[in-house]
Formats: sequence, structure tokens, C-alpha cells
Amino acid sequence: MGETVKVAVDAMGGDNAPVEIIKGAVLAAQENADLLIYLVGDEEIIRKELSQYTYREEQFVIVHTTEIIETAEPPVMAIRKKKDSSLVRALMLVKEGTCDAYVSAGSTGATLVGGQLLVGRLKGVERPPLAPLIPTEKGPALLIDCGANVDARPSMLVQFAKMGSIYMENFAGIKNPRVGIVNIGAEEEKGNQLVKDTFPLLQNCPEINFVGSVEARDIPAGAADVVVCEAFTGNVVLKMYEGVAKSLMRTVKKGLMSSLRSKIGALLIKPALKDVLKTFDVEQYGGAPLLGLNGLVVKTHGSAKANEVKNSILQCVTFKEQRINEKIRERISTQDA
Repeated sequence: MGETVKVAVDAMGGDNAPVEIIKGAVLAAQENADLLIYLVGDEEIIRKELSQYTYREEQFVIVHTTEIIETAEPPVMAIRKKKDSSLVRALMLVKEGTCDAYVSAGSTGATLVGGQLLVGRLKGVERPPLAPLIPTEKGPALLIDCGANVDARPSMLVQFAKMGSIYMENFAGIKNPRVGIVNIGAEEEKGNQLVKDTFPLLQNCPEINFVGSVEARDIPAGAADVVVCEAFTGNVVLKMYEGVAKSLMRTVKKGLMSSLRSKIGALLIKPALKDVLKTFDVEQYGGAPLLGLNGLVVKTHGSAKANEVKNSILQCVTFKEQRINEKIRERISTQDA
């Protein structure tokens, strides 16, 4: 048995809550005995869902709440008014030090606002970026930022690069991860003013392995391990990534089912196809951490199913075991304070 990792899970947040959220929490607990999971939400509903599974009761704590923050609610107002919501109470468990991490499939806006206002930033961190892992031909890459900071300054992007490098080195085990900045061309003189101003700062930063500009088409090929951008660009990249993957899968499936010959061929290639699809399955990576806070905040997809929730919870274990927050504090906040 290792050190206990305490994770606060927003049981009421997300399109498939509480069914898939609680199922994912149970799966995570079954896979890792060191987890202590705080299920935050309506106690009656949570107990009803838990009754369907076999689990070790000592791995779960139920925190009863009476409110839910809906996706469409204005984030700041929701955080201030609904103090007994599952989202706010789960974040408070991290703020108070009761839990090491927070996981939610609920409102992205409320999670981002609550992470900054309630959990708080590490000293010296300008803005915490939302950083999901995305699949590439060479393994996972970190897209940083994808939703937290639509308007960013060059100094913020440099911090994103530093935090992203620490995360990929310790979480994904990639030594000296390659850092690239999203641009419309490989040439140094290309890009908008933010990219032009940030490029030389990254180029002259000795703490990162900067490989230059990365065009969007090169991201899936694995051109960089840490893909740096402001949140507007990052969110467009992420949504296009997801959209193309779904469209491609629908088209392939339609083609394989179009005739008797193609159906026979589909049976023959099915094992190899499943292996390829597994490589590009985003669920295996869990959620997106909001880096640079006093505790770990993980946002998973609003439509997350049990497997993605499970992996989001399990990634919190690795985050704590590798002391990622402490390393960010040591290497980022003290230098940039």
C-alpha cells in the first residue's frame, strides 16, 4: 500500500451524472487501493447508485449537497450563489486540504473560475492553463492552453511551456519534452503579434526544449510533446481534433458496411483497426488538469463515460506521486515571482 490519495469527485456534474460518474469512481477504487474518494452530491442518489456495485466502503466518503451548478449558468454568479453545490463543495475540499485533487465533468466555466477563486494560484503563476493530453502518432502530447485564457500575454505562454514540460516529464515520462508554439507557418517571422513576441522568449528559455513553430496539421503527427498556445487557438485545435476523429470514424464505418466484400474485409482488419483506434482514444488519458493551482483540479468532458472518469481519477494518483505541483512551485513560482 502506498500513500493515500484523496480525490473529491463532483458526482452531480456532467451529462451522464450521476450514473457514469459513480461507476467511474468505483472502477478507479477497484483498480487502486490507495484511493480515498469523496463523492460530493445528493447523498440519497449517490447511495442508490453505489448499491449496484461491489466496493470497499472504506474507500468512499459521501459529502451531501443540495444544489447543482448547471452548464448554462454564469460561472462567477453560480460559484458565489450556490455555495452548497456539488462543484463548489468539492473544490472547497481541495482548498481546505481535505482532498488532494478535484475531478468534475460539470460546468467548465465554473470549474475554471472556482479553481482560481477557491483553490487559488501558486505564488508567481500568472494564469493557470487548462491542459488536456491529445493523441498523436508518437504518443500523447499536451495541448496548453485549451480553454482557460482566451487573451494571453507572452510571459503567460512561457509559463505554460514551463509547466507543460514539467507535467510531461513527470506524468508521461518524456525526458526533455519538445515544446512547440502553434503558428500558421514554420518561419520565425510568421504569426500574429502574440506568437511573434513569444517566440524569442521561448527560444531563449534554457528550461525548455523549444523546437519552434508547429502548424496545426503537424500536431497529430507528433511534432511536439508540449503544444503551446492561448486558449482561443487551443480550443479550436481541440474541437477540430475531436470533430475530424468522429467524422472519420463514421465515414470508415459507413464504407466498411457498404457491401458484402467490404464487410468481409472489415472482419479481417477488425483486430488491427481496434489497436489503431485505441491509440487515438482520448478517454484513456483522463481529464484536463488546470495547472498552477494550490491543488489539482481536473476537468473531464461533459459527456464523459465511466472509463474516462476512472482515468481522470487515476491520473490524480500519478500527479501526487510524482509531486508535480511541488515541482511547478519550485521551478516556476519562485523564479517568476
